[in-house]
Amino acid sequence: MNFWQNKEVIVTGGAGFLGSYVCEELRKKGCKSITIPRSSEYDLTTEKDVIKLYKENPNTDIVIHLAAIVGGIGANREHPGSFYYKNLMMGAMLMEHARRSKIGKFVAVGTICAYPKFTPVPFKEEDLWGGYPEETNAPYGLAKKMMLVQAQAYRQEYNFNAIYLLPVNLYGPRDNFDPKSSHVIPALIKKVYDAQKNGEDKIVCWGTGKASREFLYAEDAAEGIVLAAEKYDGSEPVNLGAGKEITIKELVQTIAKLMNFKGKIEWDSTKPDGQPRRCLDVTRAKKYFGFEAKTDFITGLKETINWYKKNAK
Repeated sequence: MNFWQNKEVIVTGGAGFLGSYVCEELRKKGCKSITIPRSSEYDLTTEKDVIKLYKENPNTDIVIHLAAIVGGIGANREHPGSFYYKNLMMGAMLMEHARRSKIGKFVAVGTICAYPKFTPVPFKEEDLWGGYPEETNAPYGLAKKMMLVQAQAYRQEYNFNAIYLLPVNLYGPRDNFDPKSSHVIPALIKKVYDAQKNGEDKIVCWGTGKASREFLYAEDAAEGIVLAAEKYDGSEPVNLGAGKEITIKELVQTIAKLMNFKGKIEWDSTKPDGQPRRCLDVTRAKKYFGFEAKTDFITGLKETINWYKKNAK
C-alpha cells in the first residue's frame, strides 16, 4: 500500500519557498491530507496556538517542521535576538506538543548554519559539535540545532520518533528576492537584474568573494525531506546537499554570464563573508534513505533566473 495514501500531515512553513515544494512532493506521492498552518491563524511561537493546531488536527500522523524566521547575513546581524527566540520557541513547542498529542513522527528540518565556523570540509554530521557556529548566524543556527538535542532526548526518554535533517543553502524558482532578507543567489540575481534595468555598468557584492557555498535546488531538497519522512527513523542528524561547492566569486561570475551582464563586479570587503567554506558530506542521506540530488547547478540557476525575470515587479 502507498505509504502516504492515508497519512495526515502537518507542514509548518508549507506556504513558504521550500514548503511549497514539499507539499507538491507529498501530493505527487499520493498524500491527500496536508494541513498548512498560516501565520495569520497560528503564531507558532506561542504555546496556545501550537496546542490549538494539534487540537484542530487530532488525527495527524506526521509533522514536517519547516517554518523558520530566516534571512541572509544582513538580516541575521540585525535580528539575532528575535531569530534566536522565535526559532527556538517554535521548534521546542511544536515537538513537545506533538509528543503529548501522540503524533507518530516529527521531522525537524534544521540548518547548515548549525555547523561550527571552521568545520573540516566536507562537513560530516559527527563534526556538528566541534565548535561555535559562524558569528553572524550563530543565534539562528543554535536555535535550530536545539531541535536535534530535543529529538534525541525525546527518543531516549519517551521513545518519540523525531528525526533531524540539515539542508544546505537552497535556491530555485519562488525563492525570496527581498534584498532585506534574501540569501545569496536571489540577492545576486536581483542585483544583476536591477543593474541591467537601470543601465548601470557595475554591481557591488558583499565580502571578498573567497568564501565558498554549496547549493541544493529546492525541488531536490523537498524530495529528500519526503524520502526521510517516509524511510528514516534514526536518531542521527542527516545532511541534505549536492556535495559540491563553489566560491562566491565564481557564483557571481556565473550568474553575470547567464544573465549576459557585461558590467564590472566590485567587492565591498568591509562587509562580512560569513562562514569561510560550506560543502557537505552527503553519504548518510544516500545510505539511510536513498537520497541524491538530481538537478545540475547551471540548469537550476537558469530556471531560477527565468522565474525571477517573469515575476519581477
